[in-house]
Amino acid sequence: MVDITEFDEIRPYHDEELPPIFEELIADPAFQKAACEAVPNVPFELLAQKMRTCKTKLDFQKAFCYGILWKIAGDHTDGLTLDHTALPDKSKAYTYLSNHRDIILDSGFLSILLVDQGMDTVEIAIGDNLFVYPWIKKLVRVNKSFIVQRALTMRQMLEASTRMSRYMHYTIAEKNQSIWLAQREGRAKDSNDRTQDSVLKMLAMGGEGDVVDRLIEMNIAPLAISYEYDPCDFLKAQEFQLKRDIEGYKKTTQDDLLNMETGLFGYKGKVHFQAAPCLNEQLKGLDRTGPKVELFTRISTLVDQQIHRNYRIYSGNYVAHDLLAGTHEFASHYTAEDEKRFETYIDNQLKKIQIPNKDEDFLREKLLLMYANPLTNYIAACQ
Repeated sequence: MVDITEFDEIRPYHDEELPPIFEELIADPAFQKAACEAVPNVPFELLAQKMRTCKTKLDFQKAFCYGILWKIAGDHTDGLTLDHTALPDKSKAYTYLSNHRDIILDSGFLSILLVDQGMDTVEIAIGDNLFVYPWIKKLVRVNKSFIVQRALTMRQMLEASTRMSRYMHYTIAEKNQSIWLAQREGRAKDSNDRTQDSVLKMLAMGGEGDVVDRLIEMNIAPLAISYEYDPCDFLKAQEFQLKRDIEGYKKTTQDDLLNMETGLFGYKGKVHFQAAPCLNEQLKGLDRTGPKVELFTRISTLVDQQIHRNYRIYSGNYVAHDLLAGTHEFASHYTAEDEKRFETYIDNQLKKIQIPNKDEDFLREKLLLMYANPLTNYIAACQ
């Protein structure tokens, strides 16, 4: 039997815990301000009233998050889609293991797309480094998030990872609740998406049997997320230069907030989520006799191939690849107008970078690489 009290510090709130948490949020001036910015033109008293009527986390998500996220999609994308046909059993709980583009929207968009297909929202793994204000921690736990503890000693990290793994196994097996998890810690700044073995090792800490059995328990379904434009691309390029020029450069809390805000309200073009088949059959066929290190690397490669193969490739990806290589290899995939639009987009993003000793050539190359890498990986995965 699992002692579920060991998860109290990291799990989402139970539904019966919500009323006092709602009252704490409603009384918090910082939350009031954020809520009024998220839902303008609605008096806070009405929002508070509506919160108090929510009996479950899903009620809260449908009452607030669903509408806000579809409004963001309507205002800042040219269409948001999900193809879930590779996972026909909608009653089964999956661990959606995906590439990571946006701090908030990757999991948020997935949840609203699942709801529209008659499925439940996902529980979300979220790093505690993002809890810049106390109300954020409460709000994410209302919003079905569980907490990844970051700033720990090696020993504490091991204990925290083991507990989180047990929690995730419990969530899939006992609660029959799907989970969203990024394939790596933090976003791939150059869009060269690679699964970190450490993520799979964490998943294999809980459960029963050998490594492969434990991963099979998690029903891992690779998920490819493709944004036509990444509104944070200029911030990522800027970070590349700052890391190059300043020894020990680290982003500040303010930088994290700016990334979140830019990701939410920046233009994204088309956004597509493509679910790949559950990995269980492939995992069953693996040779389990070799060293564990090699086994994890092989499984990471399986995840990567599925993600790369299932990207939606846009005209800008082809243009970026050709511009970087100085060729017209993919010219049949875009028009002169597509090329001009993409180059104008890159020029405009470059103008947003305001740093000392701005290295235009370096920054342009980094931006182009972010759009070329998904195509490079797609081609390699499809061969």
